Amino acid sequence: MSKLPAALRNLALPVIGSPLFIISNPKLVIEQCKAGIVGAMPALNARPASQLDEWLAEITETLAAHDRANPGRPAAPFAVNQIVHRSNDRLEHDMEMVVKYKVPIVITSLGARTDVNDAIHSYGGIVLHDIINDMFARKAIEKGADGLIAVAAGAGGHAGIKSPFALIQEIRAWFDGPVALSGSIASGGAVLAAQAMGADFAYIGSAFIATHEARASEAYKQAIVEGTSDDIVYTNLFTGVHGNYLKPSIRAAGLDPDNLPESDPSKMNFAGGEGSKSKAWKDIWGCGQGIGAIDEVTSAAVLVERLKREYAEAKARICR
Repeated sequence: MSKLPAALRNLALPVIGSPLFIISNPKLVIEQCKAGIVGAMPALNARPASQLDEWLAEITETLAAHDRANPGRPAAPFAVNQIVHRSNDRLEHDMEMVVKYKVPIVITSLGARTDVNDAIHSYGGIVLHDIINDMFARKAIEKGADGLIAVAAGAGGHAGIKSPFALIQEIRAWFDGPVALSGSIASGGAVLAAQAMGADFAYIGSAFIATHEARASEAYKQAIVEGTSDDIVYTNLFTGVHGNYLKPSIRAAGLDPDNLPESDPSKMNFAGGEGSKSKAWKDIWGCGQGIGAIDEVTSAAVLVERLKREYAEAKARICR
């Protein structure tokens, strides 16, 4: 059994909503937490940077009010994603906001930094670091991360290429702390499968893009509803790092998704937005391979309820 921090022990469903660049916002995070799963957003989604203060105040105050009104059904903790790569010139400011609001969980990406981890630990926060292989996992824990997010093949956005079976078993050979698994998880049965192979949590992103609260275009949401794994392409063209994207958005940008050139990794741009070379995330839509399980645009609360029902049904089948 994994050693879980107190904040992660009593979720209504063992799910962490992954922070979706541009798309996640306070509205989505709040609804995820109220439904009993960890809601998360990237700090960089708040633009200008001063908006992060407002967003964290909104999330903190709204969830506190929910807990007062529902003492028997408190909200799950929320998380903020920090890109710690040198290209993020907002990190110092955004970390000041994280410490100010004592964000319960911080998800770090694209590098592991002891100073960032120490700042989060100073107020009792938890650090989960996302990784794509065992080598990066070991480095993250050595630098003070409390847990890991194993980004396996099929995940949306910047995804790895490892089978989830291989990645989880290698991590579990030496690490007994919190582990979340990312990669094509969009059903309650898949959540249970993630636990069966050794993860504590499923890390779900693409399914939440097709929700009313998500800050995504209707065309983006509909492409997820209509798409399958055949509509996903893995390329490093848009940011310099390999990731999974929806083919229809690539075609709409005037490119052939089946014949994309390679990008120069030395010119990678993680922040996206107006400064990125191909408007990755805004016009080129990140998405994982699990979208065949998504057949409607609905609310985050309804989606979580479906996952809970499917999770219980999957458990019942196994126990027959």
